[in-house]
Amino acid sequence: MRIRYAVSTMVFWGREHPLSFEQECQFLKSLGFGVELMPSIRGYNECRYERRNWARLAEATKDMLVCMRSRNDGPTLEQWNEQIECARLLGANIVTDLLGLRIPDGEDVNGCDFAAEVIKMAEDHNVKLCIETGRLQTLRQVGDKFESVSYCLDTGFANVDPVFSFTQYVNELAERIAHLHLTDNYGQTDDHEPPGLRGGISRDNWVHLLEALEKTNGDIVGSLEMCPCMPAVMIRQASEFLFDELKWPNPPQKQPDNAGAAYNPPNTTTV
Repeated sequence: MRIRYAVSTMVFWGREHPLSFEQECQFLKSLGFGVELMPSIRGYNECRYERRNWARLAEATKDMLVCMRSRNDGPTLEQWNEQIECARLLGANIVTDLLGLRIPDGEDVNGCDFAAEVIKMAEDHNVKLCIETGRLQTLRQVGDKFESVSYCLDTGFANVDPVFSFTQYVNELAERIAHLHLTDNYGQTDDHEPPGLRGGISRDNWVHLLEALEKTNGDIVGSLEMCPCMPAVMIRQASEFLFDELKWPNPPQKQPDNAGAAYNPPNTTTV
């Protein structure tokens, strides 16, 4: 089992003086993390996976681990094809929810022709498609129907489900987990706090997750998916909990050549 780590660009939302996309990537790279791209900047509708943005995305993420959160605006097959081709260019997995594949989050999975076409596109382009945590029974049916898909376990979602426990999610999905959204909450709302929240997901559950993953042969991306406070604070808190306290393997290493890339937003910026 191998885990590599990324940070979702969600971490930069809400900044009074946002960094440019290139600065965001350079900052994460300096800390040894890859990047999980959100499909758009918060408050904007333009999708960054459109073909005209590919050169900029490729240049900014050069030599980084990259994964992509699928666009969430009800993408058409043409738009799915575009973002799958973008993922192939960047060497990225795509994380999508059930609705992005037009699969109802209910107990029966029927009429999945649209999802089947998208999954076939991903297979043809050698792009790994990871289905993000929805109802456990629906995920099981999707996995049974489509052998090539992997799972994205969202630890925050698993902690707030009133029907299935955190450990049930882990036990059912572990063998096919290729992506983790590492986040925390108090068990009421999936509000994307950093892992290690006091009163949040129990230490026993975090330990159980890692032990279950270590029994697999998975190549896994663990992505810190957190809403702001300051990015440096969130990344430090999450890293200390996962790597120093829980002893998760292969922690990212700061890069001395990028030591000057501290998060210090200027008074003016271009997004």
